[in-house]
Amino acid sequence: MKKRQVVYLKPNDQFLINSTSSAPTVQMVRYAECQKNQAANVGGYAIDGCREFMASGEDGTSGALTCAACGCHRNFHRREIVMEVVND
Repeated sequence: MKKRQVVYLKPNDQFLINSTSSAPTVQMVRYAECQKNQAANVGGYAIDGCREFMASGEDGTSGALTCAACGCHRNFHRREIVMEVVND
């Protein structure tokens, strides 16, 4: 039975990735809460509370980059890199 170790990396933790490891790794990207400032045009700060990016269309379409929950672009959501290490 193969064991999997899941490691969540923050953007500052790039130094933790060990490229010399012989174990196969799988990297996935997850988009978390929306950080778009909805009140920037009036000089304030307010976020809409969207907790996770959900694509409003299929992969390969323009809707794949738009969030179905809040309607903003995927770049406004915090990016998390999920790395799985498969050990035998």
